[in-house]
Amino acid sequence: MGNGTGIGAAGFGLIAALSWGTSDFTGGVAAKRIPVFAVMAGSYSIGLVLLVALALARGESAPAPADLAWAAAAGVVGGGGLTAHYRGLAVGRMGVVAPVAAVIGTAIPVLFGAVAEGLPGGAQMAGFALALIGVWLVSRRAGSGDGPSGLGLAVLAGLGFGSFFVLIDRVSQDAVFWPLAAARSASLIALLAVALANGRAWRPPRHALGIVALAGVLDVGGNTFFLLAAQAGRLDVASVLSSLYPAITVLLARGLLGEHIARWQGMGIVAAVIAVPLIAS
Repeated sequence: MGNGTGIGAAGFGLIAALSWGTSDFTGGVAAKRIPVFAVMAGSYSIGLVLLVALALARGESAPAPADLAWAAAAGVVGGGGLTAHYRGLAVGRMGVVAPVAAVIGTAIPVLFGAVAEGLPGGAQMAGFALALIGVWLVSRRAGSGDGPSGLGLAVLAGLGFGSFFVLIDRVSQDAVFWPLAAARSASLIALLAVALANGRAWRPPRHALGIVALAGVLDVGGNTFFLLAAQAGRLDVASVLSSLYPAITVLLARGLLGEHIARWQGMGIVAAVIAVPLIAS
């Protein structure tokens, strides 16, 4: 997908990164205070209302059934990825979980593109190697053979994000908000089904509605600008640039929460962030 200019893809991708990075921080903070299912259900409900309102305001025509199907599939895997991500941000370190999820989420659409368009070049291979080193470094913990809490959830989140990128890119270029609304609806239905089946609390308490709403609005912004980036250029470029969001999350976590990480973990985070643009260079 994508016939537009690279400038448009780059700009939309960077705005998506800013929006997603801030959403991850607010959602992670909310998940430290209330159950993750409550964060997800609240933010997704608010996001769905916003997307429907934007679709109506834009006067978008109803998308083709195939677009809705691709969007719904993207919504299910993306919602699962974001649930794992928020849980990881809540139980682990934001500065570790976010970069690992981003690297894995970026690698999947790049690998998909390699299968469809040929093997990656030398810079991409270097990016993959650097990403693996980064994941290994951030998984180390002083005096213990165990990885830092949240690492496994970060891997699951990355798998969900990467699959979302590939599936949502199948949506035709003349549709934006209705497919995203379909994706959000599918995510919300799947989330509520899992929560109810497992007896999990899913209604956000009133005192947390503000931060949950902010996370939902920012996540919608990230999804919207990512889709616009993918429609304006190549999928791998859109995926890589939008996956720079951990830099925003890390900066917010360090500045507002005072998070401290070990030196080698810091090196791993830097390696992971550097690997993102290399993978699709």
